[in-house]
Amino acid sequence: MLTKTENTASTVGTAAADSLESLGDRGEFIRRHIGPDSTEVAEMLAELGLDSLDALVKATVPDSILLKQPLALGAPLPEHAALARLQAITEKDLPSRSFIGLGYHDTLTPPVILRNVLENPGWYTAYTPYQPEISQGRLECLLHFQHMVMDLTGMELANASLLDEATAAAEAMAVAKRVYKGDRQNNTFFVDRECLPQTIDVLKTRAEGFGFELLIDAPERLPESGLFGGIFQYPARRGDVPDLSGAIEKLHAQKAVAVVAADLLSLTLLKPPGEMGADVVIGNSQRFGVPMGYGGPHAAYFATRDQFKRAVPGRIIGVSVDSRGRRALRMALQTREQHIRREKANSNICTAQVLLANIAALYAMYHGPEGLRRIARRVHRLTGILAQGLRER
Repeated sequence: MLTKTENTASTVGTAAADSLESLGDRGEFIRRHIGPDSTEVAEMLAELGLDSLDALVKATVPDSILLKQPLALGAPLPEHAALARLQAITEKDLPSRSFIGLGYHDTLTPPVILRNVLENPGWYTAYTPYQPEISQGRLECLLHFQHMVMDLTGMELANASLLDEATAAAEAMAVAKRVYKGDRQNNTFFVDRECLPQTIDVLKTRAEGFGFELLIDAPERLPESGLFGGIFQYPARRGDVPDLSGAIEKLHAQKAVAVVAADLLSLTLLKPPGEMGADVVIGNSQRFGVPMGYGGPHAAYFATRDQFKRAVPGRIIGVSVDSRGRRALRMALQTREQHIRREKANSNICTAQVLLANIAALYAMYHGPEGLRRIARRVHRLTGILAQGLRER
């Protein structure tokens, strides 16, 4: 945000023109981080035919978006003072336990993963946290993530993560419409009313943009016609574990696409959605060692049938052979094409959550299949104890 009387650029220019020594700690920060000194600023302005940074701002920023008054930012602080103030603010936070649930639950991150991956800049600052292409090691970890998701969901194909579960649900709805082989006039997508509320909200927003109609109801009231797809929560929002085979068959009878939003940890014990006939299975991997993080981010997963691979959003990591005949991992499929096709792209999602997908994959490898089942059984046992206690109150 810029103003006519005081703006970021002119403030920097003024500071650069002043003696940095006279600015004390502010001068030290400017010297290290701002870049151009007063001579360089003057040379750039001369090249542009301008006499000040204010004139540069006026020439480049439309008057309609310039503020008439400066922002009430207060006096600038040196770096160490700003950090001290932020620390004082964070110390006011009161740690508490969340009982909201709804797809997000506190978990324990193994220290070896916390120390060597989550807190290791080599895993997240090479380009951006979501890029998978940075090294063979990261690609290998993503390959394990994909296979983990495929094993747990019972599906043939999985991508290398998406933004979050609600976004993955919206992407699944779009995929369902693209691959639907029935009457193209059918424009209604069924939503299980036991889906997580944040998922329903994002579906509503995305459906409005696509021009889809949403029908939110109980699975037992699933219509026998007029749908191009539907989504169900497994386990349901209230903890029920429905057999979705009948509802999925009802969708398939009208050539509609069946989507299941499933909890990954529960799938270590429950029947996989793929074995119930699901066409797409989505969810999030937060259960697998990813900290709550005050609400996010948490990597989603997206699994489907092989026949739909060209419609899958995001990217898929695969195994290849390089020019020397050695095993090599690479991005086998990328439908992240908005940088080429723009409004005609399969997806408007330009990001994954690779760092957190890798943490989930490493968490699964750290515990192994039986370790994950043991964690799931413990969660179920403690939930049963809580339910019994509530009944006795």
